[in-house]
Amino acid sequence: MKIALITDSHAGVRNDSLAFHDYMKKFYDNVFFKYLDEHDIKTIVHCGDIIDRRKYININTANRLRVDLIEPALSRGIAWHQCLGNHDTYHKNTNSISSFTELFNYFPLNIYDKTTEVMFGDTKILLIPWICDDNKEHSFNLIRNTDAQIAFGHLELEGFEMFKGSIVSHGDDPSLFGRFDIVCSGHFHHRSHRGNVYYLGSPAEYTWSDYNDPRGFHIFDTETRELTFIENPYKMFHKFWYNDGNKKFLETDIDYTQFANKIIKVIIQEKNNPYWFDKFIENVEKMNPIDIQIVEDHMNLNLEEDQDIVDEAESTIEIFKKYITNTESKGIDKIKLEKKIVDLYNEALTIT
Repeated sequence: MKIALITDSHAGVRNDSLAFHDYMKKFYDNVFFKYLDEHDIKTIVHCGDIIDRRKYININTANRLRVDLIEPALSRGIAWHQCLGNHDTYHKNTNSISSFTELFNYFPLNIYDKTTEVMFGDTKILLIPWICDDNKEHSFNLIRNTDAQIAFGHLELEGFEMFKGSIVSHGDDPSLFGRFDIVCSGHFHHRSHRGNVYYLGSPAEYTWSDYNDPRGFHIFDTETRELTFIENPYKMFHKFWYNDGNKKFLETDIDYTQFANKIIKVIIQEKNNPYWFDKFIENVEKMNPIDIQIVEDHMNLNLEEDQDIVDEAESTIEIFKKYITNTESKGIDKIKLEKKIVDLYNEALTIT
């Protein structure tokens, strides 16, 4: 049996952006469902954070979630299994209330707010939603005592990258899941793997933190235990290096279609002719980009490689951590403070 694994699709991301709704629909229609149709896959497990904001959902976002994702799956006779993530639940200490459940509880979907053993054909798999105060004892008991060899969920495990280069220093100990043959999880948007734990990553780009970091979904074969990554070819964020002092640059015909419906960062390495640059920006704007940010290279940083100016310095989160470590004020729980700062920083990345 083959199962499509997708996670952290965050309906309503970036303040319910219509451009991002259309971006996700293109992925669903041309990549996700196309692959499922071609390979006759009839089971989906979504590992959490199907909705972006925990407190409320925009009516148009609810409509797009139903029309673009849920109904196309059900119309194909696909069985949908939904683990609730931390973004899906209204309260932080319980999964009992979620916008997804309120919206889709009357649809033929399987929604899990507590850890549950589920049979997929002849294979038992432990499905683990967001672990919180309300379900922690039940979840840990099943994790320790189940005879399932496979687990899918929405886990926060210490030592993995939430975004590329941003390692989480808090969370549950991965050794808690050492008894499983394979653990597949949502929550962290960067796709990574260590030991028996696979973080699946989000299916699409939502922020600049996702730039140049492969996105997509996975197929899990219950018989062979193989996990296959299917990459999303569509990109939302695009960088362009402008240098009119470079003869090769001037002789190259720019394909302006690369800027269409994208969030653009133009990094200026050298600008000698203001007229040429204005014409360049004018042609870019004709492609209707979602946003253009122009970065002047005043510091003469070496930006010939595929990297951002920000990459030349310490990451924001590392600066926070270093400051906390070097703080000499008494009575401060540095571990707890660092966890709070990292949580707030990572949450900010998902909504900017």
